[in-house]
Amino acid sequence: MAQERLLDQWDAVPGNGCGELPIESLERVSKFDRVSTWEVMPALLLLLFSIALSLGMGVVILLVRCTQHKAFSPRGVSPSEASEFSDRSLCFRRPTSWLAIKNRSVLAVQSALGLHNPKPCSWIEGLAGEAELFIAPVINGWILVLGSGLPEPSDDIDNCFRFLLDLSRKLGQVQFFCANRVLQHQAWVKVERGRVLRAYAWAGKTIWQQGAGTAAEKELGLVCFGYAETVERATFGQADVISSNVDKIPLLAARWSLDPGRIEERFLARERGIAGEPSLRY
Repeated sequence: MAQERLLDQWDAVPGNGCGELPIESLERVSKFDRVSTWEVMPALLLLLFSIALSLGMGVVILLVRCTQHKAFSPRGVSPSEASEFSDRSLCFRRPTSWLAIKNRSVLAVQSALGLHNPKPCSWIEGLAGEAELFIAPVINGWILVLGSGLPEPSDDIDNCFRFLLDLSRKLGQVQFFCANRVLQHQAWVKVERGRVLRAYAWAGKTIWQQGAGTAAEKELGLVCFGYAETVERATFGQADVISSNVDKIPLLAARWSLDPGRIEERFLARERGIAGEPSLRY
C-alpha cells in the first residue's frame, strides 16, 4: 500500500509522467513496512499476554477468598453474627485483650485491681487505649476492663494465671480474652471464685489448656491443640486454623459475656468509666 501511494505521488509530480520511481525509494518503503510489522507484533502479543495473566490472577484470588470464607465461617452462626465476623472496619478499635467481670460495682472492681491515680474516663478515651487500665461502666451485668496494664499470657502465663484466680476470688466470675491479629496469639479463659472453669492460650504453641471445651466453642468451630501437639500452618489458598481462631474470639466473647467492639452507641455516649494505673506489673 505504501508503495502504491508513493507511485501515485510520483506520477503527480510534473516531469515524472513516465511513472518510474527510483529503486532506492522502493527499497526504503519495503524495508519500512517490514520493520513496522515486526516491531508491532511483539507489543501486541505482550499486551494480550498481560491481559490474560491479569484475568487469571483475578480468578485465582477470587477462588482463594471464597475458599477461605467457607473455611473460616463458624458453624451455628446467625446471619447477624456472620456479618460481624467478617466486619473488620469497626467504628471503634477492638482491644487486643480485655476482661469481662460479672459484677455490678465499678468501685469493687477498682478496689480489687488496686487502681492508682483513678480518674473519670469516657468510653471513647477508654477504647482508644490511652489509659493503662480502663474500667468500663456496667453493661447488662458485666464490667469490661481493658488496657496495656493487663497481663500478657505470652510474657508469663503463670503470672496471668495467678492474676485471674486472685481477681475471681474477690469478684466472682472473671473472663479473659486475647486476640492478637498481628502475632496470632490467642486466649480465652473463664474462672470463678478461684477455680478455672475453662482456659486455652496459644502463643506460637499451646501454653495453657484446662477444662472441657464449652458449647459455644464447639458451635463456633474453635480449634485447640495439646501441649506437645505440632501445629501445621496453612499454605497459600488453604484455611489457617490459628488465624481463624483469632477471628472467632470476639464471637465467643459475645456468647460468654460482651464483645467490646460491639457496644451500643447509647452506652458510649451516656456512660463514663474509670481510668488509672495498675498497682503492680504482672
